[in-house]
Amino acid sequence: MRLILASQSLSRRAMLAAAAVSFEAMSPQVDEDAAKAALGRERPRDLADALAELKAVKLSARFPDALVLGGDSLVALDDGAVLDKPYSREQAANHLARMSGRVHRLWSAAVIAEGGRPVWRHVESAEMSVRPLSYSFIDAYLESEWPAIAGCVGCYRVEGPGVQLFDRIDGSHFTVLGLPLLAVLDYLRTRSVMPA
Repeated sequence: MRLILASQSLSRRAMLAAAAVSFEAMSPQVDEDAAKAALGRERPRDLADALAELKAVKLSARFPDALVLGGDSLVALDDGAVLDKPYSREQAANHLARMSGRVHRLWSAAVIAEGGRPVWRHVESAEMSVRPLSYSFIDAYLESEWPAIAGCVGCYRVEGPGVQLFDRIDGSHFTVLGLPLLAVLDYLRTRSVMPA
């Protein structure tokens, strides 16, 4: 069966490719800001799940005979604030300063749709402890990482220099990268997309 990843995320594409999953990647063309505004004040877990579903279902309506995988990740600070992807270097610096010396939760959701409706979903979280960051470190970090992290929720790529932001990470490495991969692979095996 054909598998479509409803995402242009380099990280999600790299994870699936490294796991030897055959897939095509397409943009679901979802206005995430408008979707978040319409969804209101959902819990971060539910918001990530709803956005992943929206992406999967929208593309699945165009390709009803395929399995369409949608994913989304959100950062929830310990004070309840939810951080979006930074749209400017200044906003990224502000996000990093807000996370400095604090623990946040990263939620990663995956939804698979078929025939225009969701048929499977899974949400995981990781607890991320950011070490105290000096303003000079934040500036140097952004000098080397911006604009590559512009599309990264939390302003980090832990597979690169972003790992320097943390003193502890509790949770699946794949979840931190933006997809609960092991659960996705398990479902793909049940659907015979991959050998069992």
